[in-house]
Amino acid sequence: MKITGYRCVRTFRDWGRPVGDANGFLKNGVTDVSVVILETDEGIEGIGTGSDQYIEQLFPALEGEDPRAVTALYDRMLARVFKAGHNGSMFGAIGTLDMALWDLKAKIAGEPLWRLLGARDRFIDGYASGLDIALDDEKLEAFYASMADRGFTSGKLKGGLDVETDVRRLGILHDALARNTRTPALMLDANESWNLKQAVRYVSAVEREIDLAWIEEPLRRWDAAGHRRLSNAVKAAVATGENLSGLEQFRPLLDAGGVDIVQVGCTWGVTHFLRVSTVAHSRDLPISPVGLTANQAVAHAAASVPNHLSAEVQDLGSPFGLTIDQHIADGGIVLGDTPGHGVTVDESAILHNQTSASWLLAEGPHVRPARAGLRLVTGTDRREDVS
Repeated sequence: MKITGYRCVRTFRDWGRPVGDANGFLKNGVTDVSVVILETDEGIEGIGTGSDQYIEQLFPALEGEDPRAVTALYDRMLARVFKAGHNGSMFGAIGTLDMALWDLKAKIAGEPLWRLLGARDRFIDGYASGLDIALDDEKLEAFYASMADRGFTSGKLKGGLDVETDVRRLGILHDALARNTRTPALMLDANESWNLKQAVRYVSAVEREIDLAWIEEPLRRWDAAGHRRLSNAVKAAVATGENLSGLEQFRPLLDAGGVDIVQVGCTWGVTHFLRVSTVAHSRDLPISPVGLTANQAVAHAAASVPNHLSAEVQDLGSPFGLTIDQHIADGGIVLGDTPGHGVTVDESAILHNQTSASWLLAEGPHVRPARAGLRLVTGTDRREDVS
């Protein structure tokens, strides 16, 4: 079997609510979803979701190759761009193609990806995460109540701008999830919005009222020494790593002892997740995938590693035109038996229902505010001019 071509499809996800974090939010709650479909000479196709940028530059590394050589082809893609580097959208494109390759490999074997990767159980534990900084208290409670209906016992709040607000809202999460356990696990995500001393003061203040399971992305992603100092200063575990694009970027963080829960962005693909999981496991650290929205291939990978802790579940739906063979129950994800990673694409429906959407808006969470990490007074969440 040989890889012969690819095609790209652009669809959207309607979250049904504003989504964002301390850096900003999208009021309409509609975001784009890129889908890349790898074609073969035998008619079997592999589906990847994430980034469709740079696919044209990367495809020559795959063209004419046997798709079953997934890890070799992953390294072949990295080698093709070693001069320019593989950060950002380039790494996202590699991850998208990697997901499509693993989908092909499992389809060729006639097995769901979780079984091909050696998992014994199709269930993976998860936690609820509403991307919820723009939700009022009533809508916040409604979201986490709906997740409690699916058995979730843990939840993550987007915050980091005001201690009193975050403490109150973490209490809302606690009460919504408490129907399933006396002690819900509560996490707070600051999305790199603090400097070190802000983080120490802020987390210490929250911990006087709330028992935090972890504090997520408190500092800039590369600040290994700062993460270690923070971990030593607070009770909560420090979770970070989702925005590190490449195994080598974890080395300083791990060597410094700056991470307690190793996180991996799902958009970076299966091979990256597996490699980071192995390195984390060698240090007796748990792994937690971030952003299981349409990147379900990583959910299959999570089922196969011994140190998986919990996966971020942000929504109960799926992008328009995509069907995912799984269901959310018992506080996690139950993966299906469809060969591959279980994602199918209705290209006709997508073609006739085009919606323009993007994460990359000035008011959105993917644009860092000018004063992030420089606030002397909390409680000021105004958007600065970022143009």
